[in-house]
Parts: sequence; C-alpha cells; structure tokens
Amino acid sequence: MKNIVALLISICFFATIYAQDIQSAKIGSTIAKMDVKMKDVSGNPVSIYDAMGNRGVLVIFSCNTCPYVIKNEERILQAIAYAQKNSLGVIIVNSNEDKRNDDDSYSAMQEYAKKQGFSCYYVVDSNSEMANVFGATRTPETFILNKEGTVLYKGALDDSPADAKKVTKLYLQQAIDEIVANKPITNTATKSIGCTIKRKS
Repeated sequence: MKNIVALLISICFFATIYAQDIQSAKIGSTIAKMDVKMKDVSGNPVSIYDAMGNRGVLVIFSCNTCPYVIKNEERILQAIAYAQKNSLGVIIVNSNEDKRNDDDSYSAMQEYAKKQGFSCYYVVDSNSEMANVFGATRTPETFILNKEGTVLYKGALDDSPADAKKVTKLYLQQAIDEIVANKPITNTATKSIGCTIKRKS
C-alpha cells in the first residue's frame, strides 16, 4: 500500500513539473497554427479560424471527466452563451491525448457534447498540438483571442473553480464586457485551477 501511495505522489509530482515547464502564451502575443484543422464531434474538420466571431474567439481547453470540469459544467455553458451573445466565437478543445482510447475518446466526446448540449465546436486536439501552441496545462483553461489571433485574456472562468457558491469575481465575463466596451481588460491573466492536460507520455 505504501508503495502505491508513493508511486501516485511521484506521478503527481512529475506531472506538476512537466506542466510548469510548458510556457503559456503571453498576453499580446499572436497564436500560431490557427488554421490547423481538428476533428469536431460533428465529424467535420474545424480550425480556430473557423470558429472566429466578429469580436474574436473564446478557446476553452476542456475534457469529459475532470472533476473541475464537472464542477464547472454549468458555468462553462454560461460562458459559451455569454461569449456568443457578445459576438465571440467559441471552440472547446480536448487535448487529453493520453486518454484518447479511454474517457476522452472521440465517441465519448460525442456523447458528452450531446449530453451538455454544446452550441459550439468540440474538437480533438491530436497530439496536444494546440495545447502546446497555447501553452495550456489545465482543464478547464480559457483564452480569448481577437480576430488577428492576439491573446487578450487567459486563465480561469472565475475566482472559485471548486465552488460556484463562493464566486466573487467573474474574470472571463468581465474580460468580455471590457472587450465589448472597447476598454482595457482589468485582469488579463488569472490562474487556472484544474486537472492537468494528459499529454501522451
């Protein structure tokens, strides 16, 4: 039993180190590979450019089973609706390549998208390519890009990912409001808390 616990601690430790080694895209930087096609749950190939709205695009790195994603399901749906209402396109990216034959398989994604009633794209990020481009390490983790692909906001939905009842700051919604009002974004980068993206080992 002690050996199993030690092994689990070691796995978490090295996963944390790996996540720390990945450099998140900087605010004001331009995202590359926005034309890369990824398979949507509809079966169609979709790029971030394809998801672009009149004011830009909200990119959400997520998955099917992360406890933090599950705790944020309603808030994710609210974020999608709010972004779309304010002329931002939305694309949800599943980069859990190491679980592609398990909980984050394509068929599981299709079932999850149907259950959630997603009104946006939900795509497979093969080999975690887009997660690497963005420097995304967590689920859920969000990025807002303008129409030129410049990062305007990155980070969390709000300040209480573990408990919706304790939310006091709606980071993502505030950023969208400020974009719509053509004002500087107050909090351009916040800390994402969630499961690590399961890149192929």
